[in-house]
Amino acid sequence: MTLNTTQPRMTNLFEQLGLDASEAGIAEFIKNHQLHPNMYISEAPFWSEGQRALIAEKIASDDNWTIIVDQLNESLHEDTSK
Repeated sequence: MTLNTTQPRMTNLFEQLGLDASEAGIAEFIKNHQLHPNMYISEAPFWSEGQRALIAEKIASDDNWTIIVDQLNESLHEDTSK
């Protein structure tokens, strides 16, 4: 039996979300999808239902994926925290 040993990384999260997982693609997504200061990542209007479910699953897993989702959440609030 082989265990899934995929390391939680931003690129892997973007791949699972069906988004461009290149460094430039991730940067572009973050730049174009800044969130209101009081909006958490799982509430963002730009996610499809499947993407929203995946984000919620990663948060609920309470493991290294939660850290990656939190990093993305922080990045999506960069412009609002200045």
